[in-house]
Amino acid sequence: MKLAAHELNDLNELTMSCVNSITNMAYMLQHVQDQEFKSILERHFPFHVRDYNMKVEFLNQTEGAKKELSLFKEEGQLNDYTKSTVSQYPPIQPRTMVNNMNDREMATAYLLTLKRAGREYAYSAMEAANPELRSFLQTCFMMSCAHAYDMWQYMVKKGYYPLEPADQNMTTKIGSMYQVVPENQQHIQNFINQYQSPTSGSSEQLYQ
Repeated sequence: MKLAAHELNDLNELTMSCVNSITNMAYMLQHVQDQEFKSILERHFPFHVRDYNMKVEFLNQTEGAKKELSLFKEEGQLNDYTKSTVSQYPPIQPRTMVNNMNDREMATAYLLTLKRAGREYAYSAMEAANPELRSFLQTCFMMSCAHAYDMWQYMVKKGYYPLEPADQNMTTKIGSMYQVVPENQQHIQNFINQYQSPTSGSSEQLYQ
């Protein structure tokens, strides 16, 4: 595939990131103790391999990638999305000598990897000129979001990630600053009728 210079540089960085992700996940799969965490890794792993292979195709094949990367529906698993179920968060201190990583360390590493990758996909997708590559990077971004959501919920349930409700007084105070714009104004309706911006779906389709 013909690539612009900036697309090639982005693909190189993102492919190298996949090498890192897959290698670390392979290590985790051999060392993780918690079955729920292991199941998450096993479910995610094949899609990271597919993601990597598609990048290799974009880099090497004249016609670009032949494979496809699925979009994921996100599944909410928490009863309360504003408050942790644990009464006290287990303390942690970075270890300066490590033979093998424990489950908490691996979960933290995986979540942060997904979040970093998601940001890089978003930046690269907005800069990509080739429509096929752009669509692929957008899909990769959504994959990172979905996988990070799985891991975030797992870490919240374990008490590894703090989750606390926002102060209601501050929420009310900040929320009162902003007023809704009436969408039935004539000029807005004229724009909608004139341009009919195409849509391919709605955000609710991403959730079960």
